Amino acid sequence: MKARPLSTVAPQWWDYTTLDREILDDAARLTVSDLEKMSRPGFTVKFYDTVEDFYLAEALEYITSWQQATAEKPAGICGPIGPTEQLPLVARLVNELNINLRHCHFWGMDEWVVDGKEADRNFPLGFAKADWDLCFGRIRPELRMPEENLHFPAIDPSKYIASWDQARCVVIQGGQGETKHWAFNDPLKREGKYQDNPPTPEEFLALTTRRVDLHPMTLIQNARTSGGGVVQNVPTQALTVGPKETWKAEKVSIWHPGHHDNAFGVRLSTLMISKRLPDSAVPMSLLALHPNVQFNFLRSGIGECSVEMH
Repeated sequence: MKARPLSTVAPQWWDYTTLDREILDDAARLTVSDLEKMSRPGFTVKFYDTVEDFYLAEALEYITSWQQATAEKPAGICGPIGPTEQLPLVARLVNELNINLRHCHFWGMDEWVVDGKEADRNFPLGFAKADWDLCFGRIRPELRMPEENLHFPAIDPSKYIASWDQARCVVIQGGQGETKHWAFNDPLKREGKYQDNPPTPEEFLALTTRRVDLHPMTLIQNARTSGGGVVQNVPTQALTVGPKETWKAEKVSIWHPGHHDNAFGVRLSTLMISKRLPDSAVPMSLLALHPNVQFNFLRSGIGECSVEMH
């Protein structure tokens, strides 16, 4: 078997730079027209022509998921921090449409680990804080779901994991990180049994909600997108929803506004899912094995894989 190359950005880790060069080059060549043809049974690629339509459609996934909840069959959505622009729209829609969320659930995808425990709602970069500040705290109290129906991962994940069997997850919604992750399902370190090869797709998909070390690219990305580049304020560990919980969701919906991952990254994951090329060095590619995945692109954010000096 041909030895896989070392990562060109973090040699002690697995990541997409350890793929065969042919796959990387094929992804870089994809045009927008090519991306439009990547849908297949179980994988839908959608495009939005305006920012307003994009974020409204993302917000409506919350609303249509929650509208399915009943006392006998509670239901909900698992949501991201990134993108976040949909969250105030969710609160406005709930308030304006007078939607009572008493039988609805929400799962946060991930959270930082700070001083050995999950970040609380006072941590400036905290995800539970952002969800509260941008969405749930803006919903009228009489419409808001009970506090016990808000689920966030913790150092002891047992309660969070159990909550996935308390209600039906209609959609798990997320963005894509520069390591091609959803939530904080980063590639693993190149050590131990994974020194020469990354985990098999089956091994990675068996992972549940857990504490993880973050790939260096993830630290840089979060510093860039959320903290003005101040990387020393970004925790090096986090808690993440696992693939095991993700596969309990009826649909996985990934939103690409164009400022989280780059033009090459969104092409690579689209290609690998469309062509069914799962590889745990590219965690998003494992969604090729989920029965119902949708990629949502803001057309103006797709960009090009061409040389442009700045």
